[in-house]
Amino acid sequence: MRRAVSQRYRRCIASALAALWLVAALAGCGRQDDVVELKMAHALSATHPVHRAMLYMAERLEHHSGGTMRLEVYAGGQLGSERELIELLQIGSIAMTKVSTSPLEGFVPEMKIFNVPYLFRDEAHYYAVLDSEIGEQLLLAPQRVRLRGLGWYDAGSRSFYTVTKPIEAPGDLAGLKIRVQESQAALQMVTSFGAAPTPIAFGEIYTALQQGVVDGAENNPPSYYLSGHYEVAKYYTLDEHTTVPDILLISQYVWERLEPEQREWLQQAVDESVAYQRELWREETEVALAAVEAAGARVIRPDKEAFAGQVNGIHALFDGTAVGELIERIRAFH
Repeated sequence: MRRAVSQRYRRCIASALAALWLVAALAGCGRQDDVVELKMAHALSATHPVHRAMLYMAERLEHHSGGTMRLEVYAGGQLGSERELIELLQIGSIAMTKVSTSPLEGFVPEMKIFNVPYLFRDEAHYYAVLDSEIGEQLLLAPQRVRLRGLGWYDAGSRSFYTVTKPIEAPGDLAGLKIRVQESQAALQMVTSFGAAPTPIAFGEIYTALQQGVVDGAENNPPSYYLSGHYEVAKYYTLDEHTTVPDILLISQYVWERLEPEQREWLQQAVDESVAYQRELWREETEVALAAVEAAGARVIRPDKEAFAGQVNGIHALFDGTAVGELIERIRAFH
């Protein structure tokens, strides 16, 4: 009951903010004294490296624009869940957001590509694809739903963590309830391991783990650490099944109202923020793994080939589709 009330409350808040900010957006992205103010929101904590990179983006935007553009960043899901933030962008109620590509699948099916397990050979391959024509194509794919991608933030590789028992081999997942994002491909992947996928909002995972609603979840090391999930789910298995980036989105409505020079300033600030965030991510991943081990969590480094072999069949599910074509292009990319 508490969860249902919480979700209804958040929707009411989001709707109220949408109504208020739509007026500001229609007036010109929140212009005050010839200063363009862009509102950006995301669901992660203010201590997360993603948030720190956004604050850096705000600094660079103010610098490049000579103080004529400002970016206001709202952290911690203050303005809604990732799906709600996407919807607010579509009507121009807020200017920008950062979301995982997983909830974007419901709007842009091509984003399923990132939840295809064991697709990238290594980190270098992953970065090269994001920075290539393939990555650019995927950034622009949301335009048909009134969104525009500006850049990719690293969100590392996702791995399983559990409450009552360690996952040392794929068979250990059988029968467990595992929290996943709202992603059809993620649901298929977890099902392939014999587990029961359970979509739950990020902000509700801690309580779900604590109360036994789910037996485990999956995420990258910084999120596992900064969310405090290691306090209740002390087994972290670095199987690194998927590499799902975050995408920086702007409302197409807001983008079209910016002057060409303003778009250049914003894109430059985004590009600098992306480079900065990648460095932060590497550092935070090492810090996170060391910190959770120091706090008593057990970090397991399994045979990843065994996990990859368990989910090979998922690739074939996309044969003859746009995602299947992307899989082949990525596999062949050097």
